[in-house]
Amino acid sequence: MITARPYGTRLITAAATVALAAVSMTACNDDAGADAGAAAPGSVATARPASATVTATAETTAPPRTPAVQERPVTCEGSDTRTTAAPLNRPVNHMLLTVTNTGAGSCNLYGYPAVRFGEAQSVPPAVEDSHPQAVVTLRPGQSGYATVRLAAADGSAEHGHTVTSLAVLFHGPSGNESVGAAAHPPLPATGAYVDDSLTVTYWQRSLDEALSW
Repeated sequence: MITARPYGTRLITAAATVALAAVSMTACNDDAGADAGAAAPGSVATARPASATVTATAETTAPPRTPAVQERPVTCEGSDTRTTAAPLNRPVNHMLLTVTNTGAGSCNLYGYPAVRFGEAQSVPPAVEDSHPQAVVTLRPGQSGYATVRLAAADGSAEHGHTVTSLAVLFHGPSGNESVGAAAHPPLPATGAYVDDSLTVTYWQRSLDEALSW
């Protein structure tokens, strides 16, 4: 005998079967979606290769330049200068001293040249009216000048004599002492005639200023 199942029982069994199938499909879709999401091109979740990792670089600013410190001029003296002594035709009985800076930095010519002719024990005085308004500063290669009155033009001064050697010493900032090495410029082969009227000018910045005295 065939016993027919009640209609309600068939509905419950069918619904359960559909629900089970839906759960199975959902689980399968979730697994497949996870795999597809990891591998599918264009996916938002696509893994970034290690070599393509972007590193944020902070903007750097170069440190400000420190201004160069300007070296202060040293005192000009015999070891960093070259000195020449040349007789002048005009004014008569005068000699021109030229000091050229041969050093690597600037130097100052203070006061006036302390000159010693021959065996003299003292230096001649300076012409006060020739005092410049500022210290003469020589950059490398530049020259400063001074003139020496060797003897009176009319021969009125005493103790005239001929000398064959000259030493030029340099004053320091105080103007009272000599500093550094002396210069020994050669004199003409015939020497130089000097007397008690011997004087020098202060160091001058230009040749014209030196010759004006």
